[in-house]
Amino acid sequence: MGKAKSNGDKSVARVNRKIPKDVYEAELFRLQTELVSLQEWVKATGARVVVVFEGRDAAGKGGTIKRITEYLSPRIARIAALPAPTERERGQWYFQRYVEHLPARGEIVLFDRSWYNRAGVEVVMGFCTPDEHELFLRQCPIFEQMLIDDGIIVRKYWFSVSDDEQLRRFKSRRKDPLRRWKLSPMDLESVYRWEDYSRAKDQMMARTDTPNSPWFVVESDNKKHARLNMMSHLLKSIDYEQVRHPKVELPKRPPMGDYERPARELATYVDDHVSTLLGDGGKGS
Repeated sequence: MGKAKSNGDKSVARVNRKIPKDVYEAELFRLQTELVSLQEWVKATGARVVVVFEGRDAAGKGGTIKRITEYLSPRIARIAALPAPTERERGQWYFQRYVEHLPARGEIVLFDRSWYNRAGVEVVMGFCTPDEHELFLRQCPIFEQMLIDDGIIVRKYWFSVSDDEQLRRFKSRRKDPLRRWKLSPMDLESVYRWEDYSRAKDQMMARTDTPNSPWFVVESDNKKHARLNMMSHLLKSIDYEQVRHPKVELPKRPPMGDYERPARELATYVDDHVSTLLGDGGKGS
């Protein structure tokens, strides 16, 4: 008999295991179905939900947001991914431009990066002063408590990726013409400033992880696991209910009158590109 595995060995094996594709796809669809139910509850009750996605570059935030919103209505579930502030916005109260994107009644807003930029990239790259950084760390818990006091449901997720995995993803993006646009000089700079970002993140967590607005850490070296774990946690953390909808009866088609469709030649159709793939020249379509 081989030696019994230590707890450490079991932990490594647990982290390294991969979910089978069919199990992943089935559970992803189940969670997406529940997210639709959450959306309908938000719409029916007028609830307001804010979900903050933070983490290092290439940590898997965007992919998770994409799966969350895949079947949701863009009228109810919005993504807020703000660009760099304008000169005018730099002269505003720091939180002001984010307030514009907060949800109204019956809305969900997913912040693909958020006001926490000041606690990460801005302080590490020198885009804010030490005094501005300190002011943010003092004001942020107060700001979030104001949102919660007003009835907004706030959830904050930090996607945690290892330095080796982040570098591997950067290299993969560099070779992929469909994802190369995701690589920016700022992303590459983060490789050399790993420890600076780590210190900034630790300070951010220490000052903004509060009982009423805690941080939830998502291990994201495995993207599929991260997506399922985060989506499951979000759903479990909100006390929503199934909303009953009246049964929809499709009307019977009325009898045709004397309408005649205009001749096909009078309209301009797009080229039949598919026929060039099938090699049939469009015949038989």
